[in-house]
Amino acid sequence: MNIFIYDRTFEGLLTTVFDSYDLKIVPDVIVPKNNLQDSLFGNKIEIITDTVKAERVWNGLEKKLTDGACQLPYKAWLSEMKIEMLVYKFIRKVFETPFNIEKNYGDEHVLAIRQLNRKVTREACRTLEFLRFQKTTDNIYYASIAPPYNILPVIISHFEKRFTDQHWIIYDIKRHYGVYYDLQQTSEITLELNHVNTGTGRISNNAMGESEELYQYLWKDYFQSVNITERKNLRLQMNFMPKRFWQYMTEKQMLT
Repeated sequence: MNIFIYDRTFEGLLTTVFDSYDLKIVPDVIVPKNNLQDSLFGNKIEIITDTVKAERVWNGLEKKLTDGACQLPYKAWLSEMKIEMLVYKFIRKVFETPFNIEKNYGDEHVLAIRQLNRKVTREACRTLEFLRFQKTTDNIYYASIAPPYNILPVIISHFEKRFTDQHWIIYDIKRHYGVYYDLQQTSEITLELNHVNTGTGRISNNAMGESEELYQYLWKDYFQSVNITERKNLRLQMNFMPKRFWQYMTEKQMLT
């Protein structure tokens, strides 16, 4: 059994594809280094992430697929499921098939990649709808998220294009990392979250901007005032606004 071990980055997975061709060895299993079980036996091959190799694989995909389809293996990987072998087989099939396979839904690997892409993309779109910023005393707009998939890399460009005149942070509490935009570029950050309630995503009063608490109160009050109790339909509401988003939404938190 050939066991390929990589560093759990997408570049590492692309390097795995490159090294598989270079070594002329087809992996039976691809596992992240921190998930390797001592009980696994076989020929263990540790992959050293190489950005040049990864770029060559990515460039190869760009030549074989349309622009949108190039994102399929990446978004599937962002699902954080155990899909390394699926992504590997999809990429090899792209390279080794003389025609474009991206719409060959009869192929099990193409179909599975497409389904994962749809789930990740849908979650990203919903996060854009329900993400709520709060203004801090440092004039930075902060928002918490905790999605089931690692969708932060997918939504960054949306905010980079639309909030160019503001400093902002979007932080994934579940994965313990976020991005900070400084009016010029975004950079990945980690925070202690000493001033953030990780259960609600709400920043503490002493870290909150001067008028932020008032705006939050007005927004909650407005949401409650337009709510018609007699026509309340939680099931329908959850269809449009899934309950997993509620904990970080200002309007769904109780008035204080």
